[in-house]
Amino acid sequence: MTRPRHAGPLSDVRVLDMSTVLAGPNCARYLADFGADVIKIERPAGDSLRNMAWRDPRDGEGLWWKLVNRNKRTVVLDIKDDDDRATLLSLVADADVLVENSRPGTLERLGLGPDELHQVNSDLVITRVSGFGQTGPYAQRPGFATIAEAMSGLAALNGEADGPPLLPPIALTDEVTGLAAAFATMVALHSGVGQVVDANLLETMFHIMGPLASLYGLTGEQQPRLGSGLPYTVPRGTYRCSDGGWVAVSTSSDTVAARVMGVLGVDDDPRFASFEGRSSNRDELEGRMSHWCAERTQAEVIDVLTDAEAAIGPVMDMADIAADPHYAHRGAIERLDDTPMQSVIARLSATPGTLRWAGRRLDADGDQIRSTGWE
Repeated sequence: MTRPRHAGPLSDVRVLDMSTVLAGPNCARYLADFGADVIKIERPAGDSLRNMAWRDPRDGEGLWWKLVNRNKRTVVLDIKDDDDRATLLSLVADADVLVENSRPGTLERLGLGPDELHQVNSDLVITRVSGFGQTGPYAQRPGFATIAEAMSGLAALNGEADGPPLLPPIALTDEVTGLAAAFATMVALHSGVGQVVDANLLETMFHIMGPLASLYGLTGEQQPRLGSGLPYTVPRGTYRCSDGGWVAVSTSSDTVAARVMGVLGVDDDPRFASFEGRSSNRDELEGRMSHWCAERTQAEVIDVLTDAEAAIGPVMDMADIAADPHYAHRGAIERLDDTPMQSVIARLSATPGTLRWAGRRLDADGDQIRSTGWE
């Protein structure tokens, strides 16, 4: 496979992806989706993501691998081997970005830390994705999304009021950190200065906790665990309908809340006229919402609340999404090498991202990259 010639807003950006599993490779994937030439460097045994979780029943390849490493070229390099190390450094010399997620200090011990890499290419942006950052008391701990979800405050909020703290059932931290790292990488590239981007799982998740740190620092108050509820928005949550379907309702706007109160027949009750009043009467109002939904089918609930211009939507699983007309109209699912997967994450009207190929076999582009580098 020769170097791909393709359009895209990042088509002049060269990225070396030395990271493994999810957060780092996700960062490089977002750059690749928008045209960057990304070379995925794997150790001889390959990235362990190739063998994680579900496999394509047709060819046995991992579905995680096909998604996260799409649009990338692949090469196997053993950086402890002199020839492979020389190949790596020749690629570094002409690269714009290097993404890695080894435990802090690992590349330095191999003689490939930022000081050494910047001697080869002073303009290089080195994006380092770790569990806890490159510095601090926890820096040397292994970085896993589960631990970041526990230590960021997320798990403490997640779950029913009388139940245990819960972790999200998806790779939430790895996905969000990939986005944050891609954003920071583009900021660094825009600066025009070679530098190190220190992105990590813990602080990424901490950042999405909103003003909870401010609230605690100023008042000592902590948000309680409320299942699907929020302390300042009532009703808000998921509700079961008479036919067994579920809906999600939000009243995080006063005008929307007023319309929902009208549907529930309590719009003349002064207790429910403000955020504070609705929150103070949470149990009664949530009970009314649950009872109202339980007496109607999912379709009836959605129709009535949609007509009232309230915030309402069905709780959908992947089967629902696969058949949904809005997802289809938006092209949110594309077939790449005949494997369905999410399309690009954002639409650009003039310079859109594109999907070109799914994650490739081990060392698929190795011969070409080792012989001609980026060309």
